[in-house]
Amino acid sequence: MREQRAGMKPARPEDGVPAAGILLRAAADAVREQAAALAGADRTESIRALDALVTAVETGAELEVRFADAPLYRKLLNALRAELIADWQRRGDADAAVDALRAIDGIERVSAGLEQRYPPLVNIPSGVDFVAGVAHDLRSPLTSILFLAETLLAGQSGEVNEVQRRQLGIIYGAALGLVSVASDIIELVRGGEGLTELRPSMFSVTEVLQSVHDIVRPMAEEKGLGVHLFPPAEDLRVGYPLALSRVLLNLTTNGLKATDSGFVEIAVRSVGDARTEFSVRDTGRGYGPEALDNLYEPFKRSRDGKKYGFSGAGLGLAISRKLVVAMGSWLEAETRPGWGTRFYFSLDLPVAPRP
Repeated sequence: MREQRAGMKPARPEDGVPAAGILLRAAADAVREQAAALAGADRTESIRALDALVTAVETGAELEVRFADAPLYRKLLNALRAELIADWQRRGDADAAVDALRAIDGIERVSAGLEQRYPPLVNIPSGVDFVAGVAHDLRSPLTSILFLAETLLAGQSGEVNEVQRRQLGIIYGAALGLVSVASDIIELVRGGEGLTELRPSMFSVTEVLQSVHDIVRPMAEEKGLGVHLFPPAEDLRVGYPLALSRVLLNLTTNGLKATDSGFVEIAVRSVGDARTEFSVRDTGRGYGPEALDNLYEPFKRSRDGKKYGFSGAGLGLAISRKLVVAMGSWLEAETRPGWGTRFYFSLDLPVAPRP
């Protein structure tokens, strides 16, 4: 667990409001400040919709939404979820994890009801919408497993011996992989091209790298692999930290899956005044030249050309490429058998002024 930031206090019940409700309202306040930036909706309509969502999450009431408004509500739910996750990552304590999970459970319930009434129209192979629904139902309990496994690994429920630590690492790695696949499926069905963050913000590149490292550490330890971080000299930047974290987490998780010995390296270096290159390299088996043509395909036909299947690495890579494009860049790869694989992209991240 990362140390709690100075001045950041855990949420506590106030005036009879549960801690999860306090976190939810804080997330709503953050989204409300950016409501005017939501595409296709004015500020008044966005705030009205946001208030209705918060009430539905807190009380369990059913949302009354017009079909034409469903996309706006989906954007707001995604923004609320992203703010809650970011707030939990900033706090970094067990109480915040449990409270955030309760609030996210409420958001997932409202989101599931919205998807059931107004399923998004998608042009993808038959049956994927059903798989997306299953993935949506799986994500919340899998997230609970991640939180609980991390709490146990940290020794907050008592001393953990080495055998138990290894077993918890296996549980954590398996749950992390399933959560990533579930999230990728849901995001692909919803489009996956947009950014959850409505505008750039100041962030620490080192904290983003450390967050990814903390999440994959149990998985790496279970396989006996190293995860090496190389942050840039100028740490504070302006950009889209949640999207960047998602891309780096996907690439790092894929690298760990493909590597049996050695390490995965996350490196950041300046290539211009504001241009910054991110790369994730593994020492795994690598791919042949023929694999690069369809490396980012989320669906692959069977040999008879009649059936589709999910690509183990391609689904996460497809979402990662979409997010990188949304941030104004392009995801590249270099690979060869026996050497491993290196994914890289460059972003314009202006250096932020020191607070």
